[in-house]
Amino acid sequence: MDIYVILLLDVINGASSLFLICLGLAIIFGMMKIINLAHGEFIMLGAYATVISANNGVNIWIAMLVVAPLFVGLVGLVIERCLIRFLYGRLVDSMLATWGLSLLIIGIVTTIFGNTIQGVPTPLGGFSIGAYRSSYYTLFLLLMAVLMMAAIYVVMRYTRLGLIARATMQNPGMANTLGVNPSTVYMGTFAAGAAVTGLAGGLLAPVSGITPVMGGAYVAKAFITVVGGGAAILSGTLSSASLFGALNQVGAYLTTPVFGEVIVFTAAIILIRLLPQGISGRFFKGNL
Repeated sequence: MDIYVILLLDVINGASSLFLICLGLAIIFGMMKIINLAHGEFIMLGAYATVISANNGVNIWIAMLVVAPLFVGLVGLVIERCLIRFLYGRLVDSMLATWGLSLLIIGIVTTIFGNTIQGVPTPLGGFSIGAYRSSYYTLFLLLMAVLMMAAIYVVMRYTRLGLIARATMQNPGMANTLGVNPSTVYMGTFAAGAAVTGLAGGLLAPVSGITPVMGGAYVAKAFITVVGGGAAILSGTLSSASLFGALNQVGAYLTTPVFGEVIVFTAAIILIRLLPQGISGRFFKGNL
């Protein structure tokens, strides 16, 4: 019985981590239709911001929850003003440009920090369930996933900023006629998506080996999760992250971690083939 409780906690951890990884991409891709192939590098920058600030005396919680999202949000703001704003409506060009951007970021970080693995200790202790042990940090990641989902839902559904952002993405010409500057909204939305991604990187820093190429381990899984979830930012991403996270952990338990990844990608191919509009396009139409 104990092993099934541990497996359940692993499934919760996998789904929560995947949801946090995908949320920033869902904002940028789902709302702005920009394919950001540098998404994994934004996660990496958040992790490095956490490690560097924590190693220089900043409290680990402040490093993860404040420094990482602020730093990556600022990086995203600069990138949007210097690069992304010229690529709206140009899908292939955005893919090529952000792929080149990812290589540039990897090169810069490698030049500065080298290829050595860095990390920070997990800030919470563990607990025992029978003969098995788990970490309270697993439950913390679940809490952060719930809080982020609630915060984005409230902002997008009940605030003027969320209304303006959704209206601008749907009809920028009409928004401009009503006195809203679409360029400013695009800039703020991209920076917010980058900040959320940076937060995910910061939260994953205590449980990941941090290297300049770590983003490659996340970007493919993030894209298939967002595409599999469909157009709805929250309901789609949450449902697909729960599905793929559970398949990954159960598959890894029954076979090996490598086959767990294979199962996830196979399931994603089947899902997209059966539901080309994603899970939310079939089951959560009209939801945020």
